[in-house]
Amino acid sequence: MSVTYTAELPLGAQTVARLAALLVAERKRRGTRVGTRRLSCWDQAVFVLRWFCDGTRVRPLCGDHRVSRSAGYRYLHEGIAVLAWQAPDLRGVLLAAKTAGYPHVIIDGTVIETDRVGVPGPTKGVDLWWSAKAHNHGGNIQVVSAPDDGWPLWTSDVRPGREHDSTAPPRYAPPAPCRSWRTGPPPAAGSSPTSATKGYETRSPSPPSGPQAAA
Repeated sequence: MSVTYTAELPLGAQTVARLAALLVAERKRRGTRVGTRRLSCWDQAVFVLRWFCDGTRVRPLCGDHRVSRSAGYRYLHEGIAVLAWQAPDLRGVLLAAKTAGYPHVIIDGTVIETDRVGVPGPTKGVDLWWSAKAHNHGGNIQVVSAPDDGWPLWTSDVRPGREHDSTAPPRYAPPAPCRSWRTGPPPAAGSSPTSATKGYETRSPSPPSGPQAAA
């Protein structure tokens, strides 16, 4: 026999209402008909925020909200997407940092371990998501933080953990341009940055020389 209990989110109602409003707009954008979803936007917001705050696994979440696992994953991914779309792009963050008077920003990264991915990498027998630094599968995330208190200003999309290892790629490959959910195409080649972003430009490493470059 199962036991029912009451839980409380460590968040204010305004946070749930904010996410619910984003979900309402997303359903309108998709043309979702009224009455075709089992969960209301408010209930879906609670579903997503429970996953974020408490790390509740999807199976008990689906049981609590009386939805199938497939529907639960769709609800969760939809909530994550609408939140990600609110994040500022890298250029906007650098402009805001300069406007705030920061003399510099802090760039750092980490590998978050995972066991739910597996993709063949360019090296035979080595998985694309395997990180030699973490000795496990993981995703590489880069962060730009404020210099005074370390508050995160921007985070990149997750990249394969292999990219954390400087010796992993067999030959030099320039990193892909940083793009967020809402950014457009990267600037045209040869275009110069605006004066507002000078001093905060991201630079690609120079291609290696010698035997490594010829490999």
